[in-house]
Amino acid sequence: MNLFAGFHDISFWQLIPVAAVALFASIVGGVSGYGTGALMPLVLVPLVGAEPVVPIIAISAMFTNSSRVFAFLKYVDWRRTAIVLIMALPTCVLGAWGYTRLSSTGAALVIGSMLILSVPLRRLLKYHGVKIGDVGLALGSFGYGVVVGGTAGSGVILLSLLMSAGVEGAGVIATDAAISIVVGIVKISVFGIAGVITAQVIVFALLTGLVALPGAFLAKTFVERMPMHVHTAILDAVVLLGGIFLVWSAVH
Repeated sequence: MNLFAGFHDISFWQLIPVAAVALFASIVGGVSGYGTGALMPLVLVPLVGAEPVVPIIAISAMFTNSSRVFAFLKYVDWRRTAIVLIMALPTCVLGAWGYTRLSSTGAALVIGSMLILSVPLRRLLKYHGVKIGDVGLALGSFGYGVVVGGTAGSGVILLSLLMSAGVEGAGVIATDAAISIVVGIVKISVFGIAGVITAQVIVFALLTGLVALPGAFLAKTFVERMPMHVHTAILDAVVLLGGIFLVWSAVH
């Protein structure tokens, strides 16, 4: 029996892996600070196509980031949050608007390429131990706004900027989440005005967002226990393979 008639013939049983990945991704994101936006396209694109994925993740991320801020509230660096938002919000509007102009193939190429590039980018910045001050954070945030506005899985850029600016430990996760809430509101507003937030987008966003709510609190109990190098290696492999799959499917 199809409980979601009109939503591309997606059945209740097909939604189970979406819910499972949403919970897993929220735990991963709560531990590492990134991963939620990178993992969800891998299960959403085969079901709904590439075009609705960024709006779905933008809405569902409001749930995950809100719970993450609540769990790690005392660690938020409000000064650096303000620096990033002042510089990133205008360009975020531009990036989100550009995404609404893409075809399904273009959306798949953008998301897939971002996933593929996120892994070497994170490793490169970590290897070179890049450090920046407030000016560097502001300039980097200007470029980050364009990318986050039109892609999923771009959280690694913000995390790299925050760590390079001197934010550490739980402060990175908390500050990233606080910034992402405001960025998410802007993206959702642009998508709403452009008319790309459909009933299907709302259903999938609510499903993934509500299922993922406990993830931040589960992650908080694991944050000092999980072997991060193992988790990072597995996540990098999944993100790379998923990005390659999306790009391959877009060009064939």
